[in-house]
Parts: sequence; structure tokens; C-alpha cells
Amino acid sequence: MKYSYFLGCQVPARVNYCELAVRRVTKALGIELIDLQGAGCCGCYLRSVDFRVTLGLASRILALADKQGLDLVLLCNSCYSTLTETTDFLKENPELRTETNELLAPQDLEYTGRTKVKDIIQVFYDDYGLQKIKSKVTRSFKGLKVAVQYGCHLLRPSKSTKFDNPEAPHILDDLVEVTEAESIYWPLKLWCCGFPSLPMNREMGMMLARNKFRAAKDAGADFMVTTCPSCQISFDILQPSIAKHYGEKYDLPVLYYPQLLGLAMNMDYKELGLHLNRVSTEPILRFIKEKRIEATA
Repeated sequence: MKYSYFLGCQVPARVNYCELAVRRVTKALGIELIDLQGAGCCGCYLRSVDFRVTLGLASRILALADKQGLDLVLLCNSCYSTLTETTDFLKENPELRTETNELLAPQDLEYTGRTKVKDIIQVFYDDYGLQKIKSKVTRSFKGLKVAVQYGCHLLRPSKSTKFDNPEAPHILDDLVEVTEAESIYWPLKLWCCGFPSLPMNREMGMMLARNKFRAAKDAGADFMVTTCPSCQISFDILQPSIAKHYGEKYDLPVLYYPQLLGLAMNMDYKELGLHLNRVSTEPILRFIKEKRIEATA
């Protein structure tokens, strides 16, 4: 299994431990990621300023993947939403597609529409397969409760992403439960993490994250699992400052899904970047040690 691989901006800049886990886990599963050379920003943050600029930046990434002849794998939900929407726009608007390709031509690039855009957990679930993932799991996390966070842009706009049921998603829940941890119901599961609000209204952004922490804790979560770098930033990197701002204490570990999968595959926590997480993951590591979870195969 081989894919073009696009990191986006947030992952290498702020949550490089997420990529560390992805590279380690995909290598162990035999999934080959080919870095997309020369790619820039997807343009998601420029959309409200100039939609055509976003369209040009996003189509360039898709054209680079077209040139490699491989489907494109992403870690970032914002990139996923932007590139899937761009695919729809160019498919539905032939004149816009012609205009876009005229802009790409001087770089010897052409958008052909052959490339499929996939999130990393889509690769795990749909391409690699849940049963094959399960066969690689050698540690059980039975007894731990997990609050999963999909992130808004993985599910919406559902017309473009077509990733999962936007009102009742299950893919990340299923992938978590492969480890025998319990993916719990919690009432704010599909709410925004607050990250998009932070630049415009910091108080609102922190309040949204605070409400999510409280809901997850009240539902009995031992830790959270995300599949979105922006959510990871809100919940892991910003958790200490949010707790301090409100005079509260959460101490809720937050794992990017490949970190959990890697632990379940008996990998060392440093291989997966858990020592780089801002909120201590010691409760999870202590669970492994106290339960004497050993490899079964």
C-alpha cells in the first residue's frame, strides 16, 4: 500500500509528535508514505479573504499528487475538508477547472481529478481494514474509557467529505475499540474544540474546550483520542493554560489515534512521541505497567 503524503502546516509546526506516531505505525503495518515534495499550504485560512487563492493552492497540491500517481493521505482535518471541497468544485465547474489548470501549467502541473483524498484513519479503516488492524494489536486496554474527538472538518461539509455519518460517526470509535478500550458516549462529542475561535475570540475558544473537558470527565473518560491536529492543540497543548485560566484541574491525557494504536501494537511510548505530549500520559503508561499488559503474539 503506497500513498502520497501531505503534512499540512499545523502538524510539523506544533504537533510533530503526531507525525512521529504516524510514521512509526504505518511502517509497522507496511503502509508506505511518499512525501509530497514542493507542496505548500492548502489555503484553508485564506478562504474568507480570497476563495480563488485557496482554490489555486489546494489544486496545486492535488496536481502534485496526480503527478505522483498516488492517492493522497492527510493528517489534518482542515486540509482534508479544503482538498475534498476543491475536488468537488473543480469537478462541478469545468470552466473553473480550465482556469485553474492554466494557472498550474507554468509549473508543469495539471489537475486531472484522478487523486483520491483520504484522512489517515480512513486508510486504517477502509483500505487496511479493521480486522487486519485488530490482528496487529497485542496489548489490551480493556478497562479504560475513551472520549473520542473527530473534529468538525472531518465530518463537515458532509457533501464533500463523505467520510462517515456526520450525525452519528463510528469509524474512530471502532478503531479505538480494536484496542479493547471503551469508546464512551459523551454529550459534547460532536461539538467544536474551540480552536477556530481562538484567533478571533480567545475567551469563546477556551470556553468551548473547557466545556468539552468537563463533559468528557463527567462521562468517566480516562483519556481523549483525537484524529485532528487542531483538536490536539486545543486539548493537549492548551489544556494547562485553559485549566489555569478557569482555576480548574483536568489532567486529561489526549492521544492522537496513531499513538494509541502504536501502544496497542506493543511499541515503546517514546517511539510514538508520548513524552512530547503537553499533558502527561503517565496514567496510561501506569495502566500498562500495573496491569502487566504484555504482548500476546
